[in-house]
Amino acid sequence: MTEFPLPKFHFQVNWGGTRMQFQEISGLSVEVDVIEYREGASPEFSPIKMPGLRKYGNITLKRGIVKGDNEFFQWWNTIQLHKVERRDITISLLDENHEPVVVWKIKNAFPVKIVWSDLKASASELALESLEIACEGIIVENE
Repeated sequence: MTEFPLPKFHFQVNWGGTRMQFQEISGLSVEVDVIEYREGASPEFSPIKMPGLRKYGNITLKRGIVKGDNEFFQWWNTIQLHKVERRDITISLLDENHEPVVVWKIKNAFPVKIVWSDLKASASELALESLEIACEGIIVENE
């Protein structure tokens, strides 16, 4: 049987025990700093390169604005000087049976930016809100 790549439109987000609905998630990324080093007696005229610290990109979560749901802004309001409520978030890409196939476990996330839709009288679009979060780690489980 041939295996096909998974579609990206079927996913769910668990947020501190609550399943949240989102239209779009972007920014799931990890990179490693490159450390360059050259000792003075090296016969090579270029540095060697070594892996350094890992960096996790900020993740953006977008969803429609719903009356009475102020979850993003309530979390934002936990930010104080050097303190914030951190949350672990699980993002799951689902198969046709609604079972997780790839799971991203986001560690110690906290909000860094909220953006609300432009308001426009002549538009027939949904009002969206967007939350950008920073995190301290991402674990990927590919089942």
